[in-house]
Amino acid sequence: MVPSAAMSAQAETKGGRYVPALGRDRLTSLYDPVLRLTTREREFKERLLDQAELHGTLDVLDLGCGTGTLAVWAKQRAPESNVVGLDGDPKVLARARGKAEQADCDVRFDEGLSYELPYPDASFDRVLSSLFFHHLELPDKRRTIEELRRVLRPTGQLHVADWGAPSNLLMKVLSLSIRLIDGFDTTRENLRGALPRLFEKGGFESVRARDRLSTVSGTLAFYSGVRPA
Repeated sequence: MVPSAAMSAQAETKGGRYVPALGRDRLTSLYDPVLRLTTREREFKERLLDQAELHGTLDVLDLGCGTGTLAVWAKQRAPESNVVGLDGDPKVLARARGKAEQADCDVRFDEGLSYELPYPDASFDRVLSSLFFHHLELPDKRRTIEELRRVLRPTGQLHVADWGAPSNLLMKVLSLSIRLIDGFDTTRENLRGALPRLFEKGGFESVRARDRLSTVSGTLAFYSGVRPA
C-alpha cells in the first residue's frame, strides 16, 4: 500500500495528546513529501481555497494546520486577511513558522487541541480543515464541531476537505490503507460519508457535500457549512 498522507501531523485528541507527523516524531521531515505523493495536495488544497472564497479582511482559522502549507496559501490569496493556523504538534508548528517566513507571509501559528480551542467566541469568519477530522474519534469529532461553531461568527463558514465515502470500487480498496494506518474507529464516520450529518447535529446550517477527488489513498470529499445567524 502507498503510505497514506492521512498519517498527518495534525492533532489527534486521544487523552488530550496529539499524534505526531506520520505517527512518529522522527518521521516529521517526511510529512510534506508523503502528502504531495499520496493526496494530490496542490489540487485538493486549491479546490478547498476556491470553495472558501477568501477575500477582503477576513479572520481565517486553519484547523490542524500541520506544516502550514494551506495557511500560507490562504494568506497569499487574501493578503489583507488575518490567517491563524492551529495544531497540537510543536515540531510541525516550527516547520510551519519557517515555511511562512520563507514565503514572507504574516501567518500566526498557535499550539492547541481542536476540542479546546484557545480563542474567544465569534473570532473567525472562516474555518478551514484539511485531512484532520479522520484523526478524531467520534466524541472528539463532536466536541470539535461544537468548538468550531462557537469560534465562528454568525454566518461564518466551515470548509472541510477530508477522506470521504469511496466513489467506486477502486477507491474503496485504496481507502483500506487509511483505515489500517489511522485506525478503523477514527476513520469510520469519514468513510461512511457521515461528516455532513455530524456538522448538522453540531449546529451548522446549509451543510453540503461540495466536491470529490480521487487519489491513490482513496476519495477526498469537500464539505461546507454555515454557523446560523
